Amino acid sequence: MKVSRFIQLSIMMFLEFFIWGGWFVTLGSFMGNNLESSGAETAMAFSTQSWGAIVAPFIIGLIADRFFNAERILAVLHLMGAVLMYQMSQASGFSEFYPYILGYMIVYMPTLALVNSISFYQMKDPAKYFPYVRVFGTLGWIVAGLIISFVFKWDAAENIANGMLSNTFMMVAIASAVLGLYSFSLPKTPPQNKGGALSLSEILGLDALKLLKDRNFLVFFMSSVLICIPLAFYYQNISPFLTELKVENSTAWASLGQVSEVFFMLLLPFFFKKYGFKKTLLFGMLAWGVRYALFAFGNSGDLFFMLILGIALHGICYDFFFVSGQIYTDSKAGEKYKNAAQGLITLATYGIGMLIGFWVAGQIVDKNALADGTHTWQDVWLFPAIFAVGVLILFGIFFKNETIKYKA
Repeated sequence: MKVSRFIQLSIMMFLEFFIWGGWFVTLGSFMGNNLESSGAETAMAFSTQSWGAIVAPFIIGLIADRFFNAERILAVLHLMGAVLMYQMSQASGFSEFYPYILGYMIVYMPTLALVNSISFYQMKDPAKYFPYVRVFGTLGWIVAGLIISFVFKWDAAENIANGMLSNTFMMVAIASAVLGLYSFSLPKTPPQNKGGALSLSEILGLDALKLLKDRNFLVFFMSSVLICIPLAFYYQNISPFLTELKVENSTAWASLGQVSEVFFMLLLPFFFKKYGFKKTLLFGMLAWGVRYALFAFGNSGDLFFMLILGIALHGICYDFFFVSGQIYTDSKAGEKYKNAAQGLITLATYGIGMLIGFWVAGQIVDKNALADGTHTWQDVWLFPAIFAVGVLILFGIFFKNETIKYKA
């Protein structure tokens, strides 16, 4: 791949995840402080990610795969996102804010698939080159957190109290506009199914439901949905949790999870080959239970290292389960159902699983809210810790070990 092409795609990926990391991490704190939202309302805001994931296949399947170049749709969606982000920065109440965040996630979530499609189309060997492009996305997320904490200090306690987190939406609106305009300069990526008719089952990846006849894949599928409930607790509560404990530069500390994601992504092939798929996933699920126990019993004082260790475990939690799961799904699907199977897993996890997870997290947070606006965080974090261990036990019992082919 040409160096100029690599640079183009890397900038695209950097901006794509800079945009997501620039507001999603601090959303929980923004909801509680700027909008004075309840746990249930915060859950509704985070759940828009799931609704976006559910709608995304329709946008990709009905439009991107049939009529227009992917880079042009990417441009239009991010320009629309810039406008919606600006409106979110101006909102003063939940009822005003919610329609904008819902609209934004409906236009943003399809872009995650589009940047992948654009990248894959330009690569002769995606397995070799894509990780080097994708890592710039993780770097973009990290840089966004560092800017919020160290450049503008919007997540400092006094600035949060003064409503400064609304500036994160303005920053992202500008970045979204930049990526929207930049996307018009990206390499052409024509429709992959131009003129072809797609059924509803093909768009949603439902053709891959045949894979559920395989007992192992069914156990993996159900475990993927269930483990998204603990995952939702992390995304929804890490910022309010650190903010309430008065942790300085909380957004930067939270980005440590993405740093570890890069590290453990490099270790994944080693674990996968040495221990196999089942043990790798069990490592991932065990890490979920351990990290939430660390959050439950750590503090911002002498046990602050426990919070940092819990955040750093994000790499194992995410890579060892979700990335391994994508590899397993690809190996089980075969050529005919590869795309459909990945679409089905995405719909089940980011769609259904996290939709349930955000709702559960909102209920648990409200149940443990105190009169002064604080929370009994130990009880909040123990729920997903125990839940993750339960999923681990069920997966360990019912999933029979099998050898699958994997090209590192």
